[in-house]
Amino acid sequence: MTWGDGTRAVRAGLPEPKAYEPTLPGPVFAAHYHLPGEPTGPYTYGRDENPTWTHLERAIGELEAPGEQGVETVVFASGMAAISAVLFSQLTAGDTVVLPADGYQALALVREQLSAYGIEVRTAPTGGDAQLSVLDGARLLWIETPSNPGLDVCDIRRLVAAARAEGALVAIDNTLATPLGQRPLELGADFSVASDTKGLTGHGDILLGHVTCRDASLAGSVRRWRKIAGAIPGPMEAWLAHRSLATLQLRVDRQCATALALAEALSAREDVSGLRYPGLSGDPSHKVAAGQMRRFGSVVSFVLPDRERAERFLGALRLVDDATSFGGVRSTAERRGRWGGDAVPEGFIRFSVGAEDAEDLVADVLRALDDAR
Repeated sequence: MTWGDGTRAVRAGLPEPKAYEPTLPGPVFAAHYHLPGEPTGPYTYGRDENPTWTHLERAIGELEAPGEQGVETVVFASGMAAISAVLFSQLTAGDTVVLPADGYQALALVREQLSAYGIEVRTAPTGGDAQLSVLDGARLLWIETPSNPGLDVCDIRRLVAAARAEGALVAIDNTLATPLGQRPLELGADFSVASDTKGLTGHGDILLGHVTCRDASLAGSVRRWRKIAGAIPGPMEAWLAHRSLATLQLRVDRQCATALALAEALSAREDVSGLRYPGLSGDPSHKVAAGQMRRFGSVVSFVLPDRERAERFLGALRLVDDATSFGGVRSTAERRGRWGGDAVPEGFIRFSVGAEDAEDLVADVLRALDDAR
């Protein structure tokens, strides 16, 4: 059947109905299982398999590639565990990997480790499809679009085609968009990767990540890495994540609509510069984003004149928490430069739009900007 996003999110991964059984079984807490004879059953040991993971992995796979057979998802204890699993399961000494120069901050740590293992790491910015210029001979291309925190966008289809010509695999960090905003596998990627700590689970109360593949051998190598590293999610976290998927479409649609309203309001402010939101018609990335994204995400970025103005703005907000991460039902914002590592001005603000009423949130932001002058 062809279902809409909301129906799919509500029903994804649920087991076949059984009389007097819950529609979503509770978390299975088990380090081992009854295992007579040869270990041929689906569940043998808690580091390898868990029924709660199975339901969640099926659910995410249905969102990543609706209606497709053979898609496999592997869930992890965090987004970085998922990222590391792809990189370290696919690359060996002498290989070349291309990473975004403006991607998630922790990629800098990954670069150091990859180099220590004898892997050549090349970087280029996301915008302008600049990674094309360093793709020659690469084994793996890592794309992050929209990029975090700058919200640049690249043409996925163009980059995938170039990577295929080089014989390279393609992984896309889809954290900011979620499967409802962008489907990397449909755009040609081998791996769709995300930190589900963010928008997919959306409540700011669990750490989780996933990798989804069409190719069973690639999924198998990622799953093997999970077993080796032991980067497994707890059953309670997996169950909470599955429960949270039911509201994904409701949350994402509300957040995207409010993010656009906020971006439009900010565009009229003389004290705001560097405004970025891919859904804004005047954004430099809008045309490319509109060709590959189904929704434009919940994150807006902009720059205030200096560090002090940014701090006053954050302190004046009443409906927005000064916190890192993004994609949650409660709006958050931060002066991103406080962490170091991102090439952003001191007054750069990464704003994650929550599920508050748009009118209330926009009014709070505009009032805080006035108070911060």
